Parts: sequence; C-alpha cells; structure tokens
Amino acid sequence: MLETTPPENILFLDIETVGAVPSYSRLDPKMKSFWDRKSDKIKKSPEDTPETCYQSAGIYAEFGKIVCISVAFLKDGLLRIKSFADHDEQTLLQDFANLLNAYFYKSVHRLAAHNGKEFDFPYLCRRMLINSVPLPNILNVAGKKPWETSFLDTMELWKFGDYKNYTSLDLLATLFGIPSPKDDIDGSMVHQIYWESQDLDRIAAYCEKDVLTIVQLYLRYNGLDLLAEDKIRFVKG
Repeated sequence: MLETTPPENILFLDIETVGAVPSYSRLDPKMKSFWDRKSDKIKKSPEDTPETCYQSAGIYAEFGKIVCISVAFLKDGLLRIKSFADHDEQTLLQDFANLLNAYFYKSVHRLAAHNGKEFDFPYLCRRMLINSVPLPNILNVAGKKPWETSFLDTMELWKFGDYKNYTSLDLLATLFGIPSPKDDIDGSMVHQIYWESQDLDRIAAYCEKDVLTIVQLYLRYNGLDLLAEDKIRFVKG
C-alpha cells in the first residue's frame, strides 16, 4: 500500500454529528435565515424545503454539533477503543483535545478517518474554534501543505489519485471481508435518534463499529491480518 505508517503510531477516529437543534422550527431567526440560503443550494428536488432539508444539518459544522467521537489505537498487540460522548459538546471536545495533547503530539503520530480530510478533521477543528477549545498541535494545520499534515484518510488511500468517486466505508468493508458497521443504524439516522431519544449509548456503539472498521480496513490495505475479537478492548469511562 502507498501508506506505510505503522498502525501503532496512528489514532483512528470517527465522529457522529447532529443538527444543533431538533428541527428547523427551533432555529433562532438569524440562523433560520442562514439555513434558508444553505438549503436552497443543497436541496435535491424542487419539492424540498428548508424544513425537509434540516435532517442533513448535522453534516455542516456551522449548523450542527458533535455528539460522539470514537477513537482506537493499537498498543502491545491489542486494539483499545474509547468513546467521548456527551450532550455538552464543549466538554466532549475538551476531553478529546486532552487525549491528543497528552498522547498524540509527536511528529510520528497520525490521525486516520474515512473521508476524514473532507469531513471529520475540518469539522472537529471548526467546532473546537466555535467552542473555544484550543486546537491540539496535531489538528492545527494552518500554513501547512497537504503533505505536511498528520492526516490519513482511508477513502483517499483507496482512490490512488482518482478523485471522481466517493466510496463508502460499508462498501469497502464488504469488499475486504470485514463485518459491516451498519448492522443497527447508519449515519442518516443519528440526528433523529439523538433528538428523539437522546440515546448516546446507541450512537456511541455505532460510532465504535465504524472506527473498528477503519482500523481493519487500514490493516487490510497493508496486507495485514484482521484483528481477532480477543485482541479488541472497549475502554469505558
């Protein structure tokens, strides 16, 4: 594979996001006017309205928030998976930043996500700035060239220079014989589940499956065996 960073030097991650409020009607007037303009650009059919488009508000850092960050790292032959899930986004982001500042700050360290360069990494940075959480050095890419950042993207690695198509994590998992992370919910359902039931445990479980799949995919890219279940630890608290 083109990427040769040892898995032990990588923090794999996935984030789950939702709209900042439950529905379009709950937006304050100023934000509602901004969303009206945004929805006009993203609507898929003439019948779409700002209200119907709001289910996708969580995709945009200006209109959404992060409710879960799941991370995974290899150490001593074991994969440890941990989630930061909280209704208070600032608390969640600060806890995640503390992890990066304490353990993932050296030049050999990388962050990996699927479609991370287009979504996870910029979303994290934008929400940290909005919540007054100082950017950890590994996320602070101001002034850096693309090849100077510490970001790995399993979708970009799959492209081999072909920038025409998006390839989902679920499809790649199927191709490489990795169990699907979408056996309960998928990303399109997270906004509704969060605002209807506030079920952070269910969202975190889904996010952890995604980050485990990203790890397994990276291993397969590099010709390595998939991790067996007895090599995976879920860290609580």
